[in-house]
Amino acid sequence: MVTPDDIRYEALCRAYNYRFVAKPDYFRLVHSTGQVEDAVREAVSAGKRIAVRSRGHCGEDFVAAPDVKVIIDLSPMSHIGFDEERNAFVIEAGAPVGKMIHELFHNWGVTIPCGFCMGVGAGGHISGGGYGPLARLLGLSVDYLYAVEVVVVGEDGTVSTVVASREQDDPNRELWWAHTGGGGGNFGVITRYWMRSPEASGSDPAGLLPQPPGALHIAEVSWPWADLTEQDFVRLLGNFMAWQMANSVDGAPNVDIYAMLTCLHRSAGNLMMHAHVPADATNAAARLDVFLAALNDGVGVTPLVRRQSLPWLAASQYLAVPETGPFAITLRCKVKSADLRTPHTEEQLSTIYRHLTRDDYQGTYSAIDYIAYGGKVNTVPPGATAIPRGAVVKTFYMVTWHDSAEDDRHIRWIRELYRDVHSSTGGVPVPDENHTGAYVNYADIDLADPEWNTSTVAWPELYYGENYPRLQAVKAKWDPMNIFNHTLSIRPVSS
Repeated sequence: MVTPDDIRYEALCRAYNYRFVAKPDYFRLVHSTGQVEDAVREAVSAGKRIAVRSRGHCGEDFVAAPDVKVIIDLSPMSHIGFDEERNAFVIEAGAPVGKMIHELFHNWGVTIPCGFCMGVGAGGHISGGGYGPLARLLGLSVDYLYAVEVVVVGEDGTVSTVVASREQDDPNRELWWAHTGGGGGNFGVITRYWMRSPEASGSDPAGLLPQPPGALHIAEVSWPWADLTEQDFVRLLGNFMAWQMANSVDGAPNVDIYAMLTCLHRSAGNLMMHAHVPADATNAAARLDVFLAALNDGVGVTPLVRRQSLPWLAASQYLAVPETGPFAITLRCKVKSADLRTPHTEEQLSTIYRHLTRDDYQGTYSAIDYIAYGGKVNTVPPGATAIPRGAVVKTFYMVTWHDSAEDDRHIRWIRELYRDVHSSTGGVPVPDENHTGAYVNYADIDLADPEWNTSTVAWPELYYGENYPRLQAVKAKWDPMNIFNHTLSIRPVSS
């Protein structure tokens, strides 16, 4: 227990996003599932509101809300190993993504598709779906989720630990399903995951999860803003999305090409893109050349291209978001998302250009990312997991800064950008023929704010689509007292 008179308290009050500073009565740094049970039981008995943190990367104040009195910090629970009894890899909820990638590969030569923000905790990352550069080839993190361990609170206040698996005859299977995209902080305290490929057989750990590529051909590309006209910008982004739409079916020859196009505000100097392809794939380097040529077709600017090949583990760190250093210290941020079935229209792209070239605004990192998606992700039926399927491109909006005096300026910029891009559907990406909605791991309270969501679609449908009523039923069964809640948590309904 860490209380305000403990030297560690102030350090624990601040996580990744310095916009929010927690002030609980105390933190509980837990090292085992038993300690989690004790911490939950103590807080529930005392009537104190609980929040759970694995590594602290939530974009909103779900953990640092003023009425949160107890924060259960899972960061000491970061073990990654192989469970012979369940014949699956076990990952504790406090393990960061970087450790998952390194230890699975270093010890067994395997991986799961996950992100490249290396400090993000497994607890929230996996439960929200989990995607990354290998998603087009391998699917989502939750596609490999065999079982999850959760500390829950019953309707009489009894605290217990439940293991729920994907086995069809598991009576707790719906609780497993809810953790395949339902997001963190909804049903209980996630303590451990077990991961195994659905089609895996045998007991050799090296055969129970997929192998990553041995090496990657990488292209780092930049276009100087000073040379880009609006026509160039619209053509470039249009080319990127058109190529994704044409090359994102599982098994297609180019589904192994991953790319993320980062459209920074003009004050940053350049647009940038990272792209890669497995080095041992057929005609890998040549196909990457063709992709780059298609991207720049009709664009009146010659980009700067830097090419190299790296072993996969080294390449996995290439996009890594820094957790230390001047950029990360005192970081403040706001994020948004929209998952696309179809390309943005020219009108939408012109709107983005207008916001990215505003002379009355500047930002150190103010951007919209276009991220290759689809492929293997969309081979899973929509109801098989809680996360919606069908998107081909992800868009991720992010603005970061350091000075609290600039909060209003940066937050308004990203809000207005997002609202104007989605102006035809009430300022939000309503699930329809063009969108699957937003991504729950990029928490955005504006989706629940009528000032910024003027559509008739409530935020739960934006995140969960048709799966929300089923998630509510799971919530009603496993967290009937609504102990685990936040601004965008799943609302319980009677069974």
